Amino acid sequence: MLTRKIKLWDINAHITCRLCNGYLIDATTVTECLHTFCRSCLVKYLEENNTCPTCRIVIHQSHPLQYIGHDRTMQDIVYKLVPGLQEAEMKKQREFYHKLGMEVPGDIKGETCSTKQHLDSHRNGETKADENSNKETSEEKQEEDNDYHRSDEQLDILCNEEILGKDHTLKFVVVTRWRFKKAPLLLHYRPKMDLL
Repeated sequence: MLTRKIKLWDINAHITCRLCNGYLIDATTVTECLHTFCRSCLVKYLEENNTCPTCRIVIHQSHPLQYIGHDRTMQDIVYKLVPGLQEAEMKKQREFYHKLGMEVPGDIKGETCSTKQHLDSHRNGETKADENSNKETSEEKQEEDNDYHRSDEQLDILCNEEILGKDHTLKFVVVTRWRFKKAPLLLHYRPKMDLL
């Protein structure tokens, strides 16, 4: 596989906001023309205007804010390309909330899961079942019991009783399904149910 190094300078025009000239933060795209800006920059601009700052196309005569949307893919790309940007932004947000005396939302806190032992015990197949019940000595059954691997095509993963898409990242799930809830993120799984 051939790889080619690209300098950040060469792609800066694609990952910076044309209003503030900084890297995109909370990337938001105009649905009419697909130009992307920082959310705060675009909202501030649209308080006085109803056109796209780049191409001047009319977004909407009276309600332009209803025709913009968060662009998670672009934001993820920016965070992956610019080292330290995401951490710096999260730090600024935490400082902002502390300055106002408000509780920091769960997705910004960066809390870690404290249930490692609990998860490890489930991975190792440990349970607190009655030792005397249903003792099976068959080697095949023991192998079957210890084989927990299933492909993603065989499982549905759920958060808040909603099935998650295969392409959802944990960050996306936390921001969209677990916002303002306490850590750790709680996911459930079940055998895949094919609906005809």
